Amino acid sequence: MSEVSRYADLSRDELATLVPELLLIGQLIDRSGMAWCISAFGREEMLQIAIEEWAAASPIYTRRMQVALGYQPAVVGKGDVVTIFKGLQLDIGAPPQFMDFRYTVHDPWHGEFRLDHCGALMDVEPMGEDYVRGMCHDIEDPTFDATALATNPHAQVRPIHRPPRVPVDRNPHCAWTVIIDESYPEPEPYPALAVNQRSRAATLELAPIDVTDEGLADYSGPLLADVDFGAFSKSALVRIADEVCLQMHLLDRAFALAVAERTETDGELERIRRKQLVGVAGIAAERLSRALGLDRDSDPVAAATRLLAVHPLLNPAAYVAADVRAGTVTVRQSVAHDDAAWISLCGPAWTEALQAAVRGLDPRLDVEVIGTDLEWEATVVLRSDPAPEASEVAVTKFSTGATFTFQPRMSLPITPI
Repeated sequence: MSEVSRYADLSRDELATLVPELLLIGQLIDRSGMAWCISAFGREEMLQIAIEEWAAASPIYTRRMQVALGYQPAVVGKGDVVTIFKGLQLDIGAPPQFMDFRYTVHDPWHGEFRLDHCGALMDVEPMGEDYVRGMCHDIEDPTFDATALATNPHAQVRPIHRPPRVPVDRNPHCAWTVIIDESYPEPEPYPALAVNQRSRAATLELAPIDVTDEGLADYSGPLLADVDFGAFSKSALVRIADEVCLQMHLLDRAFALAVAERTETDGELERIRRKQLVGVAGIAAERLSRALGLDRDSDPVAAATRLLAVHPLLNPAAYVAADVRAGTVTVRQSVAHDDAAWISLCGPAWTEALQAAVRGLDPRLDVEVIGTDLEWEATVVLRSDPAPEASEVAVTKFSTGATFTFQPRMSLPITPI
């Protein structure tokens, strides 16, 4: 029996707000991690790390979400373009609105999408054309096909147009065709995919969605232009939130595998992974605090407790064994440690990620940690003076995703044209 999700303590409305936030936080993992890869290995190696990272994670979590929400193809590997598009809508690589995908379906085997807004492009355009080409050509070509591989190995995603933008204000930012044809050769999976498929995260069992709960229990209906998360049941939203956190852990594990191939010592790998974690931990805390309206003024320790309970560092509960209550986090050895996941980097010997998380709510907050590397307890404390922002968090704030605001959207079905 799976551990009860920590997201089950939230209301249905809170969960509907939280899920797109988690999807965007997953996108910001790269904004944090790749800065340190450029510093350590240079731009070209950073591009290869990004390709290997996404290609070794997205096929796994795409299939997981298909099964969780009941839109998996009747025959594995025989899915259509609608299945591919639904997967993109629930993928940390394509968070809603920030990566504003607009879909067209011609028939089950032919479709198109365009990006009316690409937050990732907004992040790299100021860095120059080499970085734009790196993301929109070098990274997207293999990783789009790797994601589609999870649905149908004979799917190809090809550009109609893409950046660098000509003219410089061209909209949509890019447009692509998606065609499934049995004559198309299957792409060769990246070797790290097989390694990641053996992880505890890849095979983790989560509690099934309660189909008697009020609201949608699945996404088996028509493809929607914009997913209305508020239409899902609370039970479904809890499962989606847990799955999105697993997407982050699978992506981080793939990131670690790619970086490990380029480092000479375990210490160098750990240094880069910790920098990535501090950056995303701080940004995640800031966004989640705002989204849930956490009140740091009346009782910042209580607010920090609520924040840590929903932070992806400690979720899903079936993966990261922890008790979060009354200003303390008690961590036990778990399957997340087996995967060398984020939580395995934390403990009495290294507290920076936990500090970044609580300071995303209030810079006066701190943590005091006692125990061992595998079993420890962190106590949230309020200091008299605010701490300076961690440099890793400041680097991640280069992304427009740090301050991006979601807007209400009308959810309309997409029909073939």
